[in-house]
Amino acid sequence: MAAPAGVAPVDDAVTLNFVNADIDAVVKAVAEITGRNFVIDPKVKGIVNIVSARPVPRSLVYPTLLSALRLQGYAAVETDGVVKIVPEADAKQQGGAVVTGRVNVGGDRLVTQVLTLRYESAAQMVAVLRPLITPNNTIAAFPAANALVITDYAENLKRIERIVASLDQPPAGETIVVPVRHASAIDLVPVLNRLLVEPAAATTPGGAPDVQQRIALVADPRSNSILVRAESPARAVRARALIEQLDTPGRVGGNIFIIYLRNADAARVAQTLRALLTGSDTPPVSASSGLSPVPSTTAMTGTTGAGLAAAPVSAPAIPATALGGAASGAFTAAGATIAADTANNALLIAAPEPVYNNLRAVIDKLDIRRAQVFVEALIAEVSADKAAEFGIQWQYLSNSSLTGNNTNVIGGTNFGARGSGTNIIDASGNITTVGPGLNFGVVRGSVTIPGIGTITNLAFLARALETKVSANILSTPTLLTLDNEEAKIVVGQNVPFITGQYATTGNVTGVAPFQTIERRDVGLTLRVKPQITEGGSVRLVIYQEVSRVDDKTNPAGIITNKRALESSVVVDDNQIVVLGGLMQDSLTDTTDKVPLVGDVPVIGQLFRFDNRARSKTNLLIFLKPTVVRNGATAAALTTDRYEYLMGEQERARPPDRLFWTDPSPPPQLPPMVTPPAAPSVPPPGSAPALR
Repeated sequence: MAAPAGVAPVDDAVTLNFVNADIDAVVKAVAEITGRNFVIDPKVKGIVNIVSARPVPRSLVYPTLLSALRLQGYAAVETDGVVKIVPEADAKQQGGAVVTGRVNVGGDRLVTQVLTLRYESAAQMVAVLRPLITPNNTIAAFPAANALVITDYAENLKRIERIVASLDQPPAGETIVVPVRHASAIDLVPVLNRLLVEPAAATTPGGAPDVQQRIALVADPRSNSILVRAESPARAVRARALIEQLDTPGRVGGNIFIIYLRNADAARVAQTLRALLTGSDTPPVSASSGLSPVPSTTAMTGTTGAGLAAAPVSAPAIPATALGGAASGAFTAAGATIAADTANNALLIAAPEPVYNNLRAVIDKLDIRRAQVFVEALIAEVSADKAAEFGIQWQYLSNSSLTGNNTNVIGGTNFGARGSGTNIIDASGNITTVGPGLNFGVVRGSVTIPGIGTITNLAFLARALETKVSANILSTPTLLTLDNEEAKIVVGQNVPFITGQYATTGNVTGVAPFQTIERRDVGLTLRVKPQITEGGSVRLVIYQEVSRVDDKTNPAGIITNKRALESSVVVDDNQIVVLGGLMQDSLTDTTDKVPLVGDVPVIGQLFRFDNRARSKTNLLIFLKPTVVRNGATAAALTTDRYEYLMGEQERARPPDRLFWTDPSPPPQLPPMVTPPAAPSVPPPGSAPALR
């Protein structure tokens, strides 16, 4: 039952006394006291208890009502001079005041506030503030403006605003620059990382390190300084003190430094430094911009006499590194002496510290991991040879014997060279000499010819032959090589070619015959030199050769068929380029015939022999370069080729039979186990970035 709201005294104070009063009656009383207009949602039902022991100012009547409604799960939304009382869950969709700065109103008014952060991330701040927001109200982050949009009660928004102001602060640790006067900043940073950064990370295994323990150290080679940034000022002071303690003058005569290279070749880096310091145009280790020539070896066979020395057999020189020896010659320039130790892939530098600091900065930029190029090639040589021959030959021998003084009549036609297997005279002497194909003839006994003997009386011979040869030489070689380094693959035979010979003549004694032989590779040869451009495409210098032995019976030497291609192309990464496609087509048409008679239609075919041959050859080369910049890409390519070989090996294995099992199956490749990725080693002078 609602009690009277009380009488307003002269000092503008009222006494509120509502016990088990209906919400509608309380709202009506407040409307009369404050003069506000209220709209009540039909879903708003319940009773309110408000008791004031003393009179309260008229200005507190409306806030008191809002607090009572909030306890019942309802909220008041002020819009255009009207206060709407709705359930709290629907209040955020009914409009209301929007504040972009501080919240000037108080109490349990529903307000939407936009807070723009200056330093911290708005998206990360949402997780911190979400538990502080009323469950029926909302908080969201707008990353583009790094702002928070919060809809909640005014009093709670003031508290959240104070919390955000205390958290949205600039980083405590400012970057300081510590100059290094005597030592090398690049050499000091790895030592400081092991002393300061790594122990801090090890204290929290499996989790993120403490914010106050984070520190970053970066070397600046140009000014020979170290940049220090730490969240804790004490950590920064400690790092500065440690740098100053390590930055002491070197001992007299103790200016010899050893730099172990991780990626570059020590001999090449030494040559680059020689050219830099001396200004001389020293040729690099591999000065050729194209592909290296095809090597060949020359040998001499036979026995040499006392007056003739045998030519030595050429052999490739063995590099010093293969023998485990140390290295390239040292040089002195610009006050520094530099030598390369190829056995340990290290540089030895004797120089004053300022000169060494400059050289160290250059060496670190040269000692980077070079990218690799994986080249997949598909080589197809398609050849087709087709030949056809057709002819009729005949001969007439009147008697069974041509001996004596009797007059005999003979005649006939014979085409084709003797010994070729197509001539009728050869077939008469020995019927087994007839070449392959369809051979049809008529034999009438035998004939005895003086000086020759008895031969078969072959009166008629018809030959028909058609041959067709097609070949598809397909190869899929793959190469993996460093950027700007040549790679070569040869699949074939090493065939000897006679290049010279000597034999004794007359009565010369003491000198034995001999001959010189040059061996050459015959088969499939692919040489590629890739160069990765700045845009990511690959420039390929290509030499492709497909050769085979064609004839070994030629008196002048071995005859080989060779199809080669040499070109320079630019291909995008993981794209395919096709080269070749040159079609070689040859046609041979030979006709042997009797004059005039052989040209008569139909009947003339009895007096002629036709031989036709056509040969076509086409060479196509497909190349696909893939740039490999890290170990993950290389492992994926290797695994793919390995699985392909495993599948081909399994398909090549013959199936077992019921009563027979292969006693010697092909050896199976062991399963490939990908090694775990090695932890990345930061380059000298680098440190984990602060988050």
